[in-house]
Amino acid sequence: MKSKILVTEDDRVQREVIADILLRAEYDVATASSGREALELIEEDVFDLLLTDMRMPEMDGLALLREAKRRRPAMEVVVMTAHATVKTAITAMKEGAIDHLEKPFDKEELLVVVAKAVEQGALRIENEQLRRLVTESSSMGNIIGESEAMQSIFNVIRRAIPLVTTVLVHGESGTGKELVARHIHFSGPRKNKPFIVVNCAAIPDSLVESELFGHEKGAFTGADTTREGKFETADKGTIFLDEIGDMQLESQAKLLRVLQDGLVERVGGASPREVDVRVITATNSNLPELVAEGAFREDLFYRLDVLNVALPPLRDRVEDLPLLIQHFRDKLGARIGKPAPEISADGLEAMRRYRWPGNVRELENTLEQLFILTDASVITPEHLPEKLRQPNAEPEGISLPAGGIRLEDLEQDLIRQALSRSGGRIKEAAEMLGISYKTLQYRLKKHDIPKSGVAEEE
Repeated sequence: MKSKILVTEDDRVQREVIADILLRAEYDVATASSGREALELIEEDVFDLLLTDMRMPEMDGLALLREAKRRRPAMEVVVMTAHATVKTAITAMKEGAIDHLEKPFDKEELLVVVAKAVEQGALRIENEQLRRLVTESSSMGNIIGESEAMQSIFNVIRRAIPLVTTVLVHGESGTGKELVARHIHFSGPRKNKPFIVVNCAAIPDSLVESELFGHEKGAFTGADTTREGKFETADKGTIFLDEIGDMQLESQAKLLRVLQDGLVERVGGASPREVDVRVITATNSNLPELVAEGAFREDLFYRLDVLNVALPPLRDRVEDLPLLIQHFRDKLGARIGKPAPEISADGLEAMRRYRWPGNVRELENTLEQLFILTDASVITPEHLPEKLRQPNAEPEGISLPAGGIRLEDLEQDLIRQALSRSGGRIKEAAEMLGISYKTLQYRLKKHDIPKSGVAEEE
């Protein structure tokens, strides 16, 4: 649809010249010779932009600006004056004008200012619509999305909230797994009870059982006092076990007992203790694959996989980008203490084309960087980081040699390269290969590869 512009100018010749330029630029144009006439037209129709002279008889441009914005807050206003001063421009901006033109101006200057005002007005309207969507059916706490995939997830979450059933949340890093766990807990009947977060990948293998189930004084070297574990701390509440795929098999057996019997036994303890804890787990690993490899207990997997929340990567739900951007604009604007800039249509398109390997977390971090470093009121493609301006650059694929290759040999070679680059650090090598720590441990054992990643010379 054509943008509708109301030109208000008491000089007939100037009014007709401006209107003709805008009509030739394919805008829908109406004209008024006074502020009173302009207000009558504003009452009868909806305009995207009011372009008004400042000095007019009866009602000047500033008075018209105030009244027009009162009646049509969404309408943008650009003021024109032959008597422009810094004070005049500042006053007009404070009253709600988006820009100003100093007479005499040429055709190109007029069209640039009008195009910018119309675009920013359209962005503001779109953002208001997105803001309403974010507060209605397209959000669940801080989890945002109107795509079909996210609506399906919202349905599962709603069903999970009032229950004590275990929930397994899986998805790539940065997709919002902990947000889901927090929303389920703090929206449910246990919201006033503890919510305990445990990152299973961050606890040394030797301390997992002590962290989760507690220990008695003297149970092991360094156990100078009795300590309750995370499960006892979470009693009557929820425990969120992140990166559950990295838990050791021995600890998995104890976790299974908690789920089956509601009992925990401290390291070095003689008697079990009863706990009432809801368990929510999360992983970016393929648990069925770990089960097949013997790295994860099958019986525990089925205990955990009662309600399954599969979070899609951001690249598979780019239709949610405008909503997510609006959500972060509001959030980050409050944090940095100034209105966050808007994203132009071509800027948004560049963001749609990017793959977002870090998912929603990467989007938030990118927007925060942009909002802090960019002074412009509208972010265009030239403001975007290099990675977003060249999103289609793909790494070269692996070529199959002329004589062929065994997949097992290729797998071993890639594992050795990753270990070599990581200096033998298994967790870092696993991240390079896009597999879990457990899976890499299993494959090291399967192929009899030393952890250094460098085979001995024969």
